Amino acid sequence: MKNRVCEILGIEKPIIQGPMNWLTNGEFVGAVSKAGALGVLGINAGQKEIARSTEEKIENMRREISKVKAITDRPFGINICPRADDPKLDQLTEGLFELMVQEKVKVAVMVGGLMPGWVSRFREKGIRVVYRPLDATAEITEKSIAAGVDIIVATGFDEGGTLPTRAIGTFSIVPLIVDAAAGRIPVMAAGGITDERTAKASFALGAEGLYVGTAFMMSEECPLADNIKTMAKNVDAHDLIMYRTIPAFYRSLRGELPEKLLKMSEAGASEEEIFKAQNAYVGMRDGMLFGDLSRGYASFGLGISLIRKIEPVSEIISRLMKGISDI
Repeated sequence: MKNRVCEILGIEKPIIQGPMNWLTNGEFVGAVSKAGALGVLGINAGQKEIARSTEEKIENMRREISKVKAITDRPFGINICPRADDPKLDQLTEGLFELMVQEKVKVAVMVGGLMPGWVSRFREKGIRVVYRPLDATAEITEKSIAAGVDIIVATGFDEGGTLPTRAIGTFSIVPLIVDAAAGRIPVMAAGGITDERTAKASFALGAEGLYVGTAFMMSEECPLADNIKTMAKNVDAHDLIMYRTIPAFYRSLRGELPEKLLKMSEAGASEEEIFKAQNAYVGMRDGMLFGDLSRGYASFGLGISLIRKIEPVSEIISRLMKGISDI
């Protein structure tokens, strides 16, 4: 398929697999890229324990890169979460930047705050930057274009993982950001996109690509715990619970810890208290990688309603493409 997202990223199908923190590894990402979409190694790709140093984290990522390359020679990306524009203050991003240059990884998926200095450094080395702000706004879109971002992601409140701070659904945020971009850079849609219908709707709203998490988590290749996959394919959006936390909200399957977090939220506990009780993002590892909802949580987007089986990533990509090809 020829469109701007495909041309910019060097891929066949305008779909990006969300980085998903602990829930990626080289085998999974390689399968996504081999199928023609863009696989992305998350910040803790392939790991089960917290790295003890920046150097260990970089070497862990290098190992996962090798696994991807053993599967395919097609493009893939790495998740970048800059904490500061200054390399002296952000050694992890500096290390990942140097690693990407060495390993010729051509796409950085930047999540969180916009860091123009990092955008420039990646672009100077021929690395494309896909930027996914927590809250996409017209103002952020203008700043992203000025910074040189290649593609921006408009994320609706339908998504899983770290939810936007404003409860604006995918159907509302995508055309807002498309209009703000005014054709200057392509916009990708994120949030609740799991089948042909939601893919078709995203493109009808002006998106030129799909940024997908939940659908890929429910693939055969994703390292999401089997018991969590089984639970998730038997629920719909009404079964998920939502609680306040840093930076705003999280959704989860029901379980011992998620129920506790919900009660804390309803009782008026602070976001900081709830974030600590969920064991920050390590709770995602415990709940989703280890399958233990007594110690962690299991976050999914509202598109989980449309998933009823576990299948290969190639089938998931084909189904999404059916919706796109109808446009």
